[in-house]
Amino acid sequence: MAVQPEGTPCWADAMFADVEGAKSFYGEVLGWTFGESSSEFGDYTQAYADGKAVAAVVPPMPGQEGQSAWCLYLASPDAEATAAKIRANGGETLMDPMRVGDFGTMLLARDPSGVAFGVWQAGVHEGFEAQGVPGAYCWSEVFTREPAKSDAFFPAVFPYSVVKIADEHVDFMMYNVGDRTVMGRMRMGDEFPPEVPPFLNVYFTVSDCDAAVAKATERGAVLRFGPMSMPFGRFAALTDPQGAAFSVIDVDTTEGEVPTISPVS
Repeated sequence: MAVQPEGTPCWADAMFADVEGAKSFYGEVLGWTFGESSSEFGDYTQAYADGKAVAAVVPPMPGQEGQSAWCLYLASPDAEATAAKIRANGGETLMDPMRVGDFGTMLLARDPSGVAFGVWQAGVHEGFEAQGVPGAYCWSEVFTREPAKSDAFFPAVFPYSVVKIADEHVDFMMYNVGDRTVMGRMRMGDEFPPEVPPFLNVYFTVSDCDAAVAKATERGAVLRFGPMSMPFGRFAALTDPQGAAFSVIDVDTTEGEVPTISPVS
């Protein structure tokens, strides 16, 4: 795939204390196969769906052991410039831009509401080799308790326009790059326990949501929400056996009308 436009989700990875356990779990649930680990880059191991690179898993670096979590990377043509924008708009860089061989340059950051994310300036590794097919990344949403902070921050750092779903029962925005919607933003309500931090939720495509949920829970995952059908597909939210939150979605099983959206001035 070509290098993605600035602000477009382009890669996802996660640190797992038990990498072999993660490979076994996601191999079963999402059908992933795995390449050889790269000892030069901390045993970073790419995951493949039908031969296409779709994500990666890696053991934690010494001193970084803790809760496993998926990290979504947003494309940038200049990681240093993006880092400056992050800091100028109330965010913080958790890891300053770091060159990763010829693959590209990465940084890790947090928005003012506490949502962690990555930034990727592509080199020879341009990101996802497939999207929206079984096993591959499909969608993502910023979950935050302080939506005004996220809604101000992300369009200031990336070239996003913001549109709102016209539903009085839900506070949901969508971030667009040009005429393409690339990410959602959901307000965290009382259904989220106070100890759950803000996060960026990553959706992976499956051919059968209910079957994927059954496989995941059999392997020790916790079902957090769903399965539920909506106009964009049938989805469910899960926490994997090592505590990383993710969602699965069958984009071919839809229900209801696509909601009306309106621009946010």
